[in-house]
Amino acid sequence: MLNEIEANSSEATDATLNDKLMDQKTLSPSLPLNVNGFHIRPLEVAHDTPTLHRWFIQERAAFWNMQDKRIDEVAAVYQTLEDSGHAHAWIGTRHGARSFLFECYSPTFDEVGEHYPVRPGDLGMHLFIGPAAKAVSGYTRQVFQTVMTFMFDHLHAIRIVVEPDTRNTRIHALNRAMGFTYAGDVTFRAKTASLAFCTQAEFCAALQKTTTQDVTL
Repeated sequence: MLNEIEANSSEATDATLNDKLMDQKTLSPSLPLNVNGFHIRPLEVAHDTPTLHRWFIQERAAFWNMQDKRIDEVAAVYQTLEDSGHAHAWIGTRHGARSFLFECYSPTFDEVGEHYPVRPGDLGMHLFIGPAAKAVSGYTRQVFQTVMTFMFDHLHAIRIVVEPDTRNTRIHALNRAMGFTYAGDVTFRAKTASLAFCTQAEFCAALQKTTTQDVTL
């Protein structure tokens, strides 16, 4: 039942996954990585926070819940995240400009883990796409695909977990287009969330379906 907190027997595996996250952040000589034309690198709190603050105070960022935060408060949020040992933030850039932010986290140590039985290899994801300099058709989908590819191929996620606000209809449509299966709504302390999951096989099938539709059209 989604409303029950189930005993989690995967802490050792989650610790291994966290080690992989740390390895990617601190040991990989190949960072930043080029994925689908974007460069992905670890968040640099002091360097990136002013840009994040400009993004977050915009009206379009309502579901991110940081519109009222000062720059130093945003910095504190991300420093805490980086220091946690079970979550990290990443920046995606293109042509040297920041394009998007995403957070990857172990559901075992997050509120979402109170609402479903966490499996070994589960990895949570939050994504914020910065304002584009000019409108590009399919850009949001391309960013979303890039983040999921990175998480499966480089962070070795077995299943990606998301928990968007139930009112965020745009992200629900995108999640489903990328292969996510919705498991129901759950009550978080700050929102009502829709819990959804996606394996790499489901993601690849969704991409294949999209490609087939594009060719057919």
